[in-house]
Amino acid sequence: MASELIYRGHESQPLSDEYSPKPHKPWLSVTRPIRYLLLEQRLIFVLVGIAIATIFFTVVPSSRTSYTREYDPVPIPYFEHESTQWSHRPKYDYRLAVHSGGKVPLGIKRKGLRIVVTGGAGFVGSHLVDRLIARGDSVIVVDNFFTGRKENVMHHFGNPRFDLIRHDVVEPLLLEVDQIYHLACPASPVHYKFNPVKTIKTNVVGTLNMLGLAKRVGARFLLTSTSEVYGDPLQHPQKETYWGNVNPIGGYHFFLPLSHLVVIVSGDRNLATLHSLLSGSQRRISGVRSCYDEGKRTAETLTMDYHRGAGVEVRIARIFNTYGPRMCLDDGRVVSNFVAQALRKEPLTVYGDGKQTRSFQYVSDLVEGLIRLMEGEHVGPFNLGNPGEFTMLELAKVVQETIDPDAKIEYRPNTEDDPHKRKPDISRAKELLGWEPKVDLHKGLPLMVSDFRQRIFGDHKEASS
Repeated sequence: MASELIYRGHESQPLSDEYSPKPHKPWLSVTRPIRYLLLEQRLIFVLVGIAIATIFFTVVPSSRTSYTREYDPVPIPYFEHESTQWSHRPKYDYRLAVHSGGKVPLGIKRKGLRIVVTGGAGFVGSHLVDRLIARGDSVIVVDNFFTGRKENVMHHFGNPRFDLIRHDVVEPLLLEVDQIYHLACPASPVHYKFNPVKTIKTNVVGTLNMLGLAKRVGARFLLTSTSEVYGDPLQHPQKETYWGNVNPIGGYHFFLPLSHLVVIVSGDRNLATLHSLLSGSQRRISGVRSCYDEGKRTAETLTMDYHRGAGVEVRIARIFNTYGPRMCLDDGRVVSNFVAQALRKEPLTVYGDGKQTRSFQYVSDLVEGLIRLMEGEHVGPFNLGNPGEFTMLELAKVVQETIDPDAKIEYRPNTEDDPHKRKPDISRAKELLGWEPKVDLHKGLPLMVSDFRQRIFGDHKEASS
């Protein structure tokens, strides 16, 4: 019997290409996380963790308790540490961070900044460091100690938010910071005339290095310029728009030993011609303030060029005469000279006729102005000074009233290029920064006298012992 192969492909059922999804489970999104928590007792571990965290934050005080403090223009306790021996320095409570400045929304704590202050061991710089540390910032002081003193910042040693680097700003420095306060430069005639070339290098090369750092790390940069950029001003009071009247090089003075006759030739800039005409002469350049005046003017130019060309955020402050504790005792500035001389029972030295005028601001007012300028939105320049104007004789009278009514006044010839008048117009700072000085001379001078008295007679006691 023969077998027969029968093809039954036409009888097979056709396959369907359609996709049939799984039936939707409406409670799956709710039951899945619950099932996950219940498996292996995960819920118990979550509850235990919440309980531990609650106990920890309830028992242990917050490490960043913050509060705001109103600006005190004369913070007398600010200097109390200077009246004690360094062996009894106040200990820091590292759990406390004090914040001041702008308003912070409720429940949001202000983030501390990392700030470098060049010249931070000096007179103004050390007071600025105190304010920044007090509001909760981390501060790096960079100083070569030419005029700065470790004693000015020694009370911050041991604070984890304070660092001190001995460094000259004419050499590059690499740091990661948010803000740069550039104060490094000798500011008194005695110090900046000691080495004029070094002074102008600090103003030019040092400013270039700090601007380069600001550009590299995206930091905001504040330059402390000076009222000396106005020179011997022809405008009174001086506004920021005034370009100044500065002697960049001085006259050329030639002294000729011709039968004891001294011939002085001034103003001719052709030295080769003068040298050929006046052989055997001795040349002396008399632009004694120009290293500081022109150095600061160049620093302002560099600052604005970096702002316009490289997009660096910059601020410029022009500082007028400032006084207060921690000034150098014998730096040649009139307030420190008068106070030190009166305390030592020496005559008060007045140069010229004593009718030249100056304006004196207390250091805490200046620090407040610098911080407002840095935190504000305006580039500047801004005059930061006290518009109250005193002649040198009037200042001597105030020092006599404060220290010694019997102090004598001694007149000496005036120094070269000494400005006759100096008074700031601070209307721009009032309008845009909301700043004006609050401490007058009669209130601030006794605080400075107390500091000088302790340093002068304290040093004498230590020397005798």
